[in-house]
Amino acid sequence: MELGRKIVLITGASSGIGAASARAFARAGATVALVARSKDRLDELAAELDGQARVFPCDLADPDAVVDLAARVRAELGVPDVIVNNAGAGRWLFVDESTPHDFRDMAAVPYLAAGYVTTAFAADMVRRGSGRIVVVNSPVSRATWPGAFGYAAARWGLRGLVAALRVDLRGTGVGVTEIVPGKVSSDYFANNPGSEERIPGISAVIPTVTPEQVAGALVAAVRRDRARTALPLMMRLTMAQAWLAPSLTHRLMSLTGAKRS
Repeated sequence: MELGRKIVLITGASSGIGAASARAFARAGATVALVARSKDRLDELAAELDGQARVFPCDLADPDAVVDLAARVRAELGVPDVIVNNAGAGRWLFVDESTPHDFRDMAAVPYLAAGYVTTAFAADMVRRGSGRIVVVNSPVSRATWPGAFGYAAARWGLRGLVAALRVDLRGTGVGVTEIVPGKVSSDYFANNPGSEERIPGISAVIPTVTPEQVAGALVAAVRRDRARTALPLMMRLTMAQAWLAPSLTHRLMSLTGAKRS
């Protein structure tokens, strides 16, 4: 896909991968719709992008708010050519540490939010016969580790959403891309204290990547109409191992993962 003059909607755009992706798409000539809850941070990023971005504050956990968001984006910019479902949040907890409200919050963002945003624009994109839907996922969607029950369930849900989109959108001209980075040096763990300590020890073999590296891979995948990408190289090898030897992978995650105190 040639990105010049395209409309790219990015969720979770106020920081981390979302903000880095907004900068990368803007450099490629796209107009970027910035979506997150924090209007102030979105305004700062939009000012930095110098006229190539519009701000759309929204609570993506609320389907009615997403319907309103879609109406505003259509009215101000048009139907997006690319949707980047990147928003994600929540602490990693064992199932017996979790409450029903914790589980609801983990399901709301990223899983339900991605579904709400995608369905808000899917009919328009299919009718137009072009576009690309991107889902930023986690390695836990391939190799589940202990101590992150709601997070893992939501990310496996995202994996199912990607699979369902691929079969539903086949032949429509609307493509689907899933990107799976390893650990990212964003502020996710600062915003979710206690979670970083629960990364399985075996994951130390996978180098940490920056939001800018993820954004670069994401933009390249959209340009090349790629269905899936993972980074760094060790992340790709880990995903291959999880596919070829799932039982071994889950055992390694359990052995090197978080233990109850």
